Amino acid sequence: MPIHYLVGDATRPIGGGNRIIAHVCNDVGKWGKGFVLAISKRWPQPQAEYLDFHARQSLKLGTVQLVQVEQLIWVANMIAQHDTGERDGVPPIRYDALLKCLKTLGLHAQELRQSIHMPRIGCGLAGGRWDRIEPLITEALPGTQVFVYDLPAS
Repeated sequence: MPIHYLVGDATRPIGGGNRIIAHVCNDVGKWGKGFVLAISKRWPQPQAEYLDFHARQSLKLGTVQLVQVEQLIWVANMIAQHDTGERDGVPPIRYDALLKCLKTLGLHAQELRQSIHMPRIGCGLAGGRWDRIEPLITEALPGTQVFVYDLPAS
């Protein structure tokens, strides 16, 4: 299925039925910049569960934490960013970990008949390139409805 591109807010996913809002998190337990702020403004549970998970054990790249925030909406904390900033010219996004996260997410989505909604994950603070991320989404989520949101121009 093709990716559907929309202008809007990924924390307010369109449509009905079961929906997953996916985003990229780091592996060092830092929550406080980028899309996570929009998530926290709407629901406290994803941040609380991410921080609790970090306190209990290390956050392993490639791990997905699904947090139900409403009756039909889940947030997927995907651990696909190493640390929080660029080191020696290498951005923090880890494409192999992102692919693993997306494949895990795809299994959940198919099992529960969920659509997946996200901002342009892995770009921005994570330093990724959409021309590398888009093919990962297509590979990992065949047959799943995927919606990518861009905020309206201010």
